Amino acid sequence: MNLDGRRIRMVMELRRLGVTDPRVLGAMERCPREDFLSSAWIDQAYDDRPLPIGHEQTISQPSIVGHMLQALDLHPNHRVLEIGVGSGYQTALLSSLSRAVYGIERIKILLDNAEKRLLDLGVRNAFLRWSDGGLGWPEAAPYDRIIAAATADDLPGALADQLKPGGIIVLPIKEAGGDQNIWRVSRHENGFRTESVCKAPFVPLLSGVVSSEYREGA
Repeated sequence: MNLDGRRIRMVMELRRLGVTDPRVLGAMERCPREDFLSSAWIDQAYDDRPLPIGHEQTISQPSIVGHMLQALDLHPNHRVLEIGVGSGYQTALLSSLSRAVYGIERIKILLDNAEKRLLDLGVRNAFLRWSDGGLGWPEAAPYDRIIAAATADDLPGALADQLKPGGIIVLPIKEAGGDQNIWRVSRHENGFRTESVCKAPFVPLLSGVVSSEYREGA
């Protein structure tokens, strides 16, 4: 089966696993996940598993990406803050579902590679920054939606402050015992309301930035 066929099969599997938002499924059917991987992993591009992208980072498995995007409840006029650009795959999906994406990545070479991939795909509404994700991007705030691909110990205050009233944050949070649970956090007049999405392991949300030599496929 060629990659296009595998992508369609992936979308069918996502629907079976509970990702039913037609806009999310359509975006994932159109986006070539293989373009965000090194050549060593292309044959596994549409398997439902995380894959390495270097620097001990991974591209998240499709079902987790789908569930997180669905929980985000994106609209075409939304401005989105993304914490953890990584390969740029989720950034590409967000860009097709919203008006503008502001993506932060702490590892410089991953950010540079993601920016090139997005430009090659014709993405023009994603703005990327090399920075500490826990600080957010205050100059462009407030945001309608915020999504993080790294686990925090709690909802970071800087991100909560940059969310519009009525906005939604989707992020993994480490719980007692070490489990990681993805939460949908909605901002209301009286505070924040939380709702569990699913369990999934992510790398930790770390402070600071990294500038180091990158080897493709490392």
